[in-house]
Amino acid sequence: MMAPALPTDLKPRVLVVDDESSILDSLRILLKNEGFVPYTALGGKQGIEKILELRPDIVLTDVRMPDVGGVQVLGAARQSDADLPVILMTAQATLQSAMQAVNEGAYYYIQKPFRNDELLAILRRAAEHRRLRAENTVLKQEIRKHERSAAARPVGKSKVWLDALRLAETVAPTESTVLITGESGTGKEVVARYIHELSSRTDNAFLSINCGALPESLLESELFGHVKGSFTGAVKDKTGLFAAAQSGSFFLDEIGETTPSTQVKLLRVLQQREVIPVGATEALTVDTRVIAATNRDLDEEIKRGHFRADLYYRLNVIALHLPPLRSRADDIPILADSFLARSAVQRNERVKVLHETTLDALMAYQWPGNVRELENALERAVILTDGDEVFPEALPERVTARRAEPLVSDRIPSTPTLEAIERAYIQWVLQNEGGNKSRAADMLGIDPSTLYRKLARYEA
Repeated sequence: MMAPALPTDLKPRVLVVDDESSILDSLRILLKNEGFVPYTALGGKQGIEKILELRPDIVLTDVRMPDVGGVQVLGAARQSDADLPVILMTAQATLQSAMQAVNEGAYYYIQKPFRNDELLAILRRAAEHRRLRAENTVLKQEIRKHERSAAARPVGKSKVWLDALRLAETVAPTESTVLITGESGTGKEVVARYIHELSSRTDNAFLSINCGALPESLLESELFGHVKGSFTGAVKDKTGLFAAAQSGSFFLDEIGETTPSTQVKLLRVLQQREVIPVGATEALTVDTRVIAATNRDLDEEIKRGHFRADLYYRLNVIALHLPPLRSRADDIPILADSFLARSAVQRNERVKVLHETTLDALMAYQWPGNVRELENALERAVILTDGDEVFPEALPERVTARRAEPLVSDRIPSTPTLEAIERAYIQWVLQNEGGNKSRAADMLGIDPSTLYRKLARYEA
């Protein structure tokens, strides 16, 4: 059982367990004078009872006691709360006993007699350890609660992103086929899953496949299934993904990569709601909502004869376009915070924060790989960062590299345009502010996100 996390402004509660009253009295006075809230227990048996009763933040226990030893107290404490720091005291310390104590889960092992300042330093470190673990526990609970929420909204606050989400929310309760377009890495599968979670099919399966990742023969087997003996290696019947997604949703990513033969069979699914497994003679009825996605221009693919127009019209009942990250720069700080929080949970670490210059670098970069590239860049930065703050040096070089071409040219046209004047003025303010974009935005009287967009446009 986990003890409830205490507010950080409360004094740490320390339970001292010993079989000598004089030691308990002296430690109680010492701890109270040094800002702790001390409790005492005479002997190991009473110590275990008070651990369960008081839920202390730290346990300080003697090892050798006549009734119940300190190692047993340690075991009871760990069983009650796996994160509870337990410090063992002993007058007969050996390297072997110290190693055993640490292996059993002790936070520290201190030898009697000890100096007061030595003990207090250990207790303060244990209190800080306890506080950080409590913070991480709360953070994990909040993130997992968010991730468990069926309708957790994809992260973003920019207008273009919110417009796309509102359309997704509008069509989600319907049974209409949705075609999501956008560059690679813009979050097409995230939005497809969001549509599924908001639909009446949310309690059933959401399956997905990347149509460009498999050769034609294997893709058709995965989509439609096959019967035993239909081809070499088909040693048993296989249920296709359309059938496996019965009453649920099926996400066909990169559908523009499919061959004409596969496109004919996909058209049959959309028109007649049935599939014929490879090698079978009878069709199977399927009740699956199709959500497709592509980073290709399907209109252009149709002109080239690479994509069937009739399939396109069946897919494009609801067209939903996701903007590239460079056109929704306002979302970069929010996305970064979300990725850093998720990484902290996965790595069981404190949440790292971005230094101001790091955020500046993220905002100035064009992100050709979009949200996926941002997430990968931050994952790399987290791995390379030892402390709690992420600096630009931890980012990939492509993100932090500056273009040799300045924002404005030294050559001023004889009749400058309004944009040229604006660019020159912004450059002048940036230079006066030492390149600090936040202060420059204040001097210009505009929102920082507006400044970032202007700089991104000038560098395009």
